[in-house]
Amino acid sequence: MVRTVDVAELVDRAREGQPRAVARLISLVEDGSPHLREVARALAPFTGNAQVVGLTGAPGVGKSTSTSALVSAYRERGRRVGVLAVDPTSPFSGGALLGDRVRMGEHATDPGVFIRSMATRGHLGGLSWATPQALRVLDAAGCDVVLIETVGVGQSEVEVVSLADTTVVLLAPGMGDGIQAAKAGILEIADVFVVNKADRDGADATARDLKHMISLGRRERTDVRWRPPVVKTVAARGEGVPDVLDAIDAHHAWLHERGELARRRARRAAGEIEAIALERLRSRFGDLRGGAAVDALADRVVAGELDPYAAADQLVDGVGA
Repeated sequence: MVRTVDVAELVDRAREGQPRAVARLISLVEDGSPHLREVARALAPFTGNAQVVGLTGAPGVGKSTSTSALVSAYRERGRRVGVLAVDPTSPFSGGALLGDRVRMGEHATDPGVFIRSMATRGHLGGLSWATPQALRVLDAAGCDVVLIETVGVGQSEVEVVSLADTTVVLLAPGMGDGIQAAKAGILEIADVFVVNKADRDGADATARDLKHMISLGRRERTDVRWRPPVVKTVAARGEGVPDVLDAIDAHHAWLHERGELARRRARRAAGEIEAIALERLRSRFGDLRGGAAVDALADRVVAGELDPYAAADQLVDGVGA
């Protein structure tokens, strides 16, 4: 039985800053509700205003602590903040396993902050498949800044680049992050580097190695690009966090001045369109899976009458017809 939902009323309440309405809209997105198209249509006129900041890095670098510190700093500057904290999926409930809202409890009673933990549900790239639409909900709800914290599972977490205006890569001394940065090509995704836990031995060396690699990258290019700053922080004590905000704002201004912000957001929209189109195709192929058409094509491939590519072409043409 499909629960009746007044989407227009939910959107109005969300735009008034009512947390329950925001949470309900994100739940509709995550659950793939039949009302999803109506939600997207209602949100569209109110999006495109929030500054989107992605935070990524290996486990143990202090992403959640840094996110919480950034929320505090933004609130001190009078900005409304939304947080999408993507966690691993529980194998039992399918929900977010770690629950960043617990770790950011100090902001729980602040009406200017909305925090949502989202489960990856098997989606790779460090994000949940529903993150783009959840971002639209927070944007339309009047958040000035939306922080997206990735799941923290390793080198594949580069999908955040497709969503964020500014990507912050966190590292910590003593974790081999200098080597990892070079190996993972992390220089290509970072707009701001943050060396957290800077009170530990090796922090200066980590920052120095990063600056060296950034300078090498600039020598290899002749075009004018943003040079990622390296900021040292002790997020647990709030040290260096205002400097991170200044670096993020400087990058945002640089993007705006060069028209790159509009280009990034156009690429983001193109990615959303492509993902939705592919999901529709997957669902239509799912209806065919195990059906007579696929079985017949499979028999012809086994018999050598068709190659797999020709069979796939026939299947795609049949679905599109």
